[in-house]
Amino acid sequence: MRHEQQAVYVISVAAQLAGVHPQTLRIYERRGLLLPARTAGGNRRYSDADISRLRRIAELAELGMNLEGLRHVMSLEAEVERLREEVVLLRRAVEEATVDAERRVRRDLVPLRQTIAVFGQRPSIFDQNS
Repeated sequence: MRHEQQAVYVISVAAQLAGVHPQTLRIYERRGLLLPARTAGGNRRYSDADISRLRRIAELAELGMNLEGLRHVMSLEAEVERLREEVVLLRRAVEEATVDAERRVRRDLVPLRQTIAVFGQRPSIFDQNS
């Protein structure tokens, strides 16, 4: 089983999977929209994540967006995803802190016996035998 980031596809296969021409992949790379891995010999290798990114680029291009617009939208989408992950981590931290605070409050509470005090008499709470 391979990881989504593992670069395994050559340029022709990646282009076919994404439904674009191999030259389009080279253009996207030059424009900074895509950064494929390279072999020791310098050949491009694309991952499943790269293919997903190419498909998203194609969707946006079909909407009439130019390459600069694509770069900006993709950057914003990446930032949104990063922020979503951060929110998940922060919510988890808040939940843990809340549980910890509740435990500390319960641990620090000392139960008191309830008693009725009559005016002028010493309350039974101070009696050692009660």
